[in-house]
Amino acid sequence: MIKKRILVTGGAGFIGSHLCERLLHDGNEVISLDNYFTGDKQNIVYLLDNPYFEAVRHDVTIPYYVEVDEIYNLACPASPIHYQFDAIQTVKTSVIGAINMLGLAKRIKAKILQASTSEVYGDPFVHPQTEDYWGNVNPIGIRSCYDEGKRCAETLFMDYHRMNNVDIKIIRIFNTYGPRMHPHDGRVVSNFIIQALKNEDITIFGDGKQTRSFQYVGDLIEGMLKMMETDSSFVGPVNIGNPHEFTMLELAEKVIELTGSKSKLVFCPLPSDDPKQRKPDISLAKSKLHWEPTVQLQEGLKKTIDYFKGIV
Repeated sequence: MIKKRILVTGGAGFIGSHLCERLLHDGNEVISLDNYFTGDKQNIVYLLDNPYFEAVRHDVTIPYYVEVDEIYNLACPASPIHYQFDAIQTVKTSVIGAINMLGLAKRIKAKILQASTSEVYGDPFVHPQTEDYWGNVNPIGIRSCYDEGKRCAETLFMDYHRMNNVDIKIIRIFNTYGPRMHPHDGRVVSNFIIQALKNEDITIFGDGKQTRSFQYVGDLIEGMLKMMETDSSFVGPVNIGNPHEFTMLELAEKVIELTGSKSKLVFCPLPSDDPKQRKPDISLAKSKLHWEPTVQLQEGLKKTIDYFKGIV
């Protein structure tokens, strides 16, 4: 196997750190680029002894120059609490960050993958969501900085591909969970687990009947690698997610069961623009990538709960 030199923006984040670990395991040289706004050096500190790993503190809104074979562009806060904290910076990270990384890829002729999101579908009228669905997104809401930032990044990737022949890949990531999730990022899986481990009330927004599809982080990483391996004729976008759908009530009850918690359920008002349902159609990933998730919710939750037991 030829050792590749690979840049991962957002490399100290939840998903980025798992990607760095896997790329190193597969025999590559890896550079993690992160400004540590939501990323955590603790996520990658155990990799620092590896001579083929390099951690660089840098913001993708500022150009970065390096010679690499591949780029995985993951940099962007991905939870509402964090991306709404500084909405303007979130847009800059998605848009200017994409421009900088695409410019780098163009100059050095590197293959580049954009970690887009199921949020490009907004609150969908089509269920499950297929890649040819354009979405139902509020362009001026409190979630727009993330949703529209990622949509614009996809536009930039396609235009750099069409105009400059940049070798691009676009994946749309659906709800992902697993070890190294930020404990206070407001995401439903981490929220429920922490509340359950502390025997606190589990807060459910709305009536709890809204649905999500949860994929384990290891499955996502496998999908990302398979996408990067495809030839230049296939650019995506392609959904990477677990099509098994659960209501928030079902998730809460499963977490209580697995933790043996005494937590009670309490209901809170639903946040603005919160999607009522989200489920990927992964037919394209199956046919083009020969990929589908293998870790189901109970198994993945057990691993995630074990991780949080060590930090709560």
